[in-house]
Amino acid sequence: MGRKWNNIKYGKASKDAARSKVYARFGKEIYMAAKNGEPDIELNRNLRTVVDRAKIAGVSRDIIDRAINKAKGGADENYENIRYEGYGPSGSAIIVDTLTDNVNRTVAEVRSAFKKNDGNIGVSGAVAFMFESTALFAFTGKGEEEVLEALMEADIDVRDVEEHEEGVTVYAQHEQFHAVQTVLTDLGVEDFIAADLTMIPTSTNALEGETLENFEKLIDALEELDDVTQVYHNVE
Repeated sequence: MGRKWNNIKYGKASKDAARSKVYARFGKEIYMAAKNGEPDIELNRNLRTVVDRAKIAGVSRDIIDRAINKAKGGADENYENIRYEGYGPSGSAIIVDTLTDNVNRTVAEVRSAFKKNDGNIGVSGAVAFMFESTALFAFTGKGEEEVLEALMEADIDVRDVEEHEEGVTVYAQHEQFHAVQTVLTDLGVEDFIAADLTMIPTSTNALEGETLENFEKLIDALEELDDVTQVYHNVE
């Protein structure tokens, strides 16, 4: 699956600038989830999932409440989730998720980042088939067998549970995020390194030298865009 612990860039290891972007992203996601449904996590499953992810990512209660109250107050801001797919150096596959209030601006910026860094934007579906939508949890403090047993007892059919020197990673179906999070919390997991919905490549592409450097420049350019929330790729 090309899974690597050091590719997990969320949580406590994030730099301040990256954390600020994560908080802004979740603020928008929570606002939209509350706006497009009941502004109550007990009645809105989508909102509950976003809030769960936000809490684990370290988003403060104040940011969460502010976003929900903003939706309750009838704010007319509107953001769209737009996904772009493309290719980087040597045919590397890239998926770019955005949350934007100006689609024309966003697509122009994403296209420019690809073009300036030896890549090209593709059509919808161009590379998505190379990835699996996955609920991912990475944490420390528990062992693989204990975690797997708890998930099985809860009748959760996870894709994989891996143990590393750094901790344990659980891969589950996208729609099982809340169920897995509940089991892990009940088990006593507190030190989450990551917990989010992600795209895992089904195979990986190894790049070296200048090609790898160009690829990394492209990823950096995409991640620096204000409207970009996540960038996924299949490079080792």
